Amino acid sequence: MLRHLKAKSPQVHAMRVKSPPRLERTRDFTSQSLACVVSDLDASTAGLTQLDAERRRGVHGPNLLQRKARRTALVAFLSRFQNPLVLLLVTAGTVSAVVHEEASFVIIGVLVLASVTLDFIQEYRADRAAERLRASIADTARVVRDGRVAELPVADLVPGDVVLLAAGDRVPADGRLLEARDCFVNQALLTGEPYPVEKSVVEGPTGTDPEAARGAVFMGTAVLSGTARLLVCRTGKATRLGQIAESLHRKPPPTAFEQGTRQFGLLLMRITFLLVLFVLFVNTFFGRPWLETFLFAIALAVGLTPELLPMVVSVTLARGALRMAEKQVIVKRLAAIHDLGSMDVLCTDKTGTLTEARIRLEKHLDAEGRDSALVLELAYLNSYFETGLRSPLDQAILDHRELSVDGWRKIDEVPFDFERRRVSVLVDDGVRRRVVVKGAPEDLLTLSVGYLNSDQPAPRPLDAAARERITRLFAALSDAGYRVLGVAFRDVAPNHGQAAVADESALIFAGFAAFLDPPKPEAGETLAELARLGVEVKLVTGDNDRVTRHLCRQLGIPVRGVLNGAELAALDDHALAARVDKANLFCRVTPPQKSRIILALKQRGRVVGFLGDGINDAPPLHSADVSLSVDSAVDVAKEAADLILLDRDLRVLRDGVLEGRRTFGNIMKYILMGTSSNFGNMVSMAGASLWLPFLPMLPTQILLNNFLYDTSEVPIPLDRVDEEFLIRPRRWDMGFIFRFMVVLGPVSSLFDFLTFYLMLTVFRAHEALFHTGWFVESLATQVLVIFVIRTRRNPFRSRAHPGLLATAVAVVAVAAGLPFTPLAPYFGFEPLPAAFFAMLMGIVVVYLFLVELIKRWFFHRFMTFASS
Repeated sequence: MLRHLKAKSPQVHAMRVKSPPRLERTRDFTSQSLACVVSDLDASTAGLTQLDAERRRGVHGPNLLQRKARRTALVAFLSRFQNPLVLLLVTAGTVSAVVHEEASFVIIGVLVLASVTLDFIQEYRADRAAERLRASIADTARVVRDGRVAELPVADLVPGDVVLLAAGDRVPADGRLLEARDCFVNQALLTGEPYPVEKSVVEGPTGTDPEAARGAVFMGTAVLSGTARLLVCRTGKATRLGQIAESLHRKPPPTAFEQGTRQFGLLLMRITFLLVLFVLFVNTFFGRPWLETFLFAIALAVGLTPELLPMVVSVTLARGALRMAEKQVIVKRLAAIHDLGSMDVLCTDKTGTLTEARIRLEKHLDAEGRDSALVLELAYLNSYFETGLRSPLDQAILDHRELSVDGWRKIDEVPFDFERRRVSVLVDDGVRRRVVVKGAPEDLLTLSVGYLNSDQPAPRPLDAAARERITRLFAALSDAGYRVLGVAFRDVAPNHGQAAVADESALIFAGFAAFLDPPKPEAGETLAELARLGVEVKLVTGDNDRVTRHLCRQLGIPVRGVLNGAELAALDDHALAARVDKANLFCRVTPPQKSRIILALKQRGRVVGFLGDGINDAPPLHSADVSLSVDSAVDVAKEAADLILLDRDLRVLRDGVLEGRRTFGNIMKYILMGTSSNFGNMVSMAGASLWLPFLPMLPTQILLNNFLYDTSEVPIPLDRVDEEFLIRPRRWDMGFIFRFMVVLGPVSSLFDFLTFYLMLTVFRAHEALFHTGWFVESLATQVLVIFVIRTRRNPFRSRAHPGLLATAVAVVAVAAGLPFTPLAPYFGFEPLPAAFFAMLMGIVVVYLFLVELIKRWFFHRFMTFASS
């Protein structure tokens, strides 16, 4: 215990009226000496009085993971309309209603509401994840108050309280240990590592890393064995677990998909605004009717708007989700499929994602480093007959079910304790009576006088040279990432009836049992395939760098740079952003540091995925562009993840990346075709308004044209995507979209102006005939150009989906036939002469040929097609 600390009596302590310390004074409790922590907290090893505890609770609040005040459902729903693209679509729907285009108004309204509602439903996932975290906290704790032990609600704990812990308890707060006896704690909740950690009293600084902080325990972790007395230092949201919960409440940074749609919406708004101003200025200058001009300008704006984009995106993503479901992947957020295709760096935890999260006995070696059946047999006897709580290492030994204890019986045992760091069993097989010892190798070596190797049954003397060789072997195993136990034995007299610590002397050192959490069989192949697809893999783990380096060697991952948690803590965000690309191994990092790594990569313009399965992975899962977890993950991780892998086979990751790229490819087809064609039409209309004595197309006709064109593109989600599009990460590139629009769009305008000339000079068209002719030509060219623009290849080599072909032909046929139906007068159309259709065929053929030539030049000139 602490000789230099005096336990204050409850009576004396109650007389103190000193205000309780603020929480800020104890933020660094792991890096201070225990005496300083007790002093800063104005605490006592005898606990607090009830009066003092109540004062402190008024300062620090209840020991709960605080709930975030939720916005009302209406406010949360309306906030989804802040996206520029959504605002543009709402405007388009409103205009459609004003000009009595009820069909367009209904279609746009339904699509916008469906899109916004899907986003709204996704908003509460983080709150559900935080609720899961709260469920991991114990309800009551045994607390020393007024000199007596009382069972109190965990919410009542305050800094300075003294809590009694025993095997099976969940730690109710962060703090330092005042006493500890045989105390093992499972910290997988925070670190993700399956190995139990030994805890003991540390009078000096204990370190901030939970794995190395022997003298500190943290809220939510589980006591596996032994007892302890805990001085509470942090409560509620100030604890490590509280920080994780807080991070889940924060709004995550926008994903690549959200950024892309927002930037696209802003691009369209700027172009639309300029076109509308131009048309209004020109028509006002020529003195045309103001109301008619205004409606025409607004219709132009609607014509440039991709009304069906939400539908195309949703259907394309939903189709991708169905294909992913066939491969045992649950897609919780549809847009995550796009982000998975755009991902160019995957950060992954180690345990449970790349490894099996199941410790396995990998090697049983003699003192010379050769395989030894005797070491395995002795280790099995020790673990089998050992009583008390078995560690995962014991279970890994006992998994060798081919071994048997037949013929052996247990006489006695010396249980494990922290000071000895070993366990001994006394066993007998009727011929010999033997003490079998298993524990820390360095301790067993000091207790041994001889050693065995596999080719000589007789023990050899353990001289200085042999001891040095065995020590080097132990160091080599540790450097290779193995958890190592030493195994030794000693034969005793047949009448030796009781085991004692004194029997753990003059031992014969048999060798080492080496353990690993093995990698998943397919992990190395999957990571290599992702690298070939342009996805860089970075390991972000709470484990040490030796173990992680060994895993990298097993998986074939070259280590380019290592950044440890302590180094990372010394870097500010700008310095971290400068270094984060150079390292691909991040070891001994905490959950908040994992999030910092993700955000630093995003700051560098990377599209980041994160694969994790523990509570400690929830913050980075929340921060990543696309977050993935596995079905065996804890509930909190699954709540925070966008995609959940039901199958342990990581190869579905590769399939998911390709599916995301196919999905994005089809979305981009619609955007490129829609914006270039619509832009060409709008340029034609704006240009024609300069010299035509009437509007080149009526507002109703513009909206009908746009509606039929969008209908022709409905099957795009079913279309195939060229293989060359799949080999690199893809993302939104506003510069590319704008260039494509302004290069390819005016090509259609050239043929529109040719149509204008022919209609006025050859066909002597009046207003209604002119409107009809241009309507049919405009729709035919912009619909049929789909088959040129949808692929970078020759259109005859990359065949479109039959549904897309059928729909396009049907829409052109409807447009050509509409002037001859009873609906024609309603839209301001009249029948066209037969010669017009001969002219139309020539225009379409020449137009498609020219677009193909310009497309090839364009892709040759701009090779960075929406890629990273």
